[in-house]
Amino acid sequence: MRVCFQLQVLPELMDQYIERHREVWPQMLQAIEEAGRRNYSLFLRGDGLLIGYYETDDDHAAQAALDVDPRTAAWEAQMSQFFVSLDGRADQQAQRLTEVFNLEDQLASLPATKN
Repeated sequence: MRVCFQLQVLPELMDQYIERHREVWPQMLQAIEEAGRRNYSLFLRGDGLLIGYYETDDDHAAQAALDVDPRTAAWEAQMSQFFVSLDGRADQQAQRLTEVFNLEDQLASLPATKN
């Protein structure tokens, strides 16, 4: 499954946020991978709008694994300072976006054509 989410980075902290993501802690990277998330990307707009995307086989299980993984607690605690209006960990408070189009899915649903 594909998951997309949105957060708002405080504009005055955007440079620091970007710098923190230049080299994410190796243990955090491992925790994300071991939880089952892959093809994970973050996109940041100039006004602080952050869009995240990842793929996973079971998002509920991945989230549950990260929630209890001690490697993620320190990272998430430090990262929470960067976001507007969060009451808790960013990975738990992010607004999920609904997918309305996927090229590969629609191409796969086309009838086969004969050449």
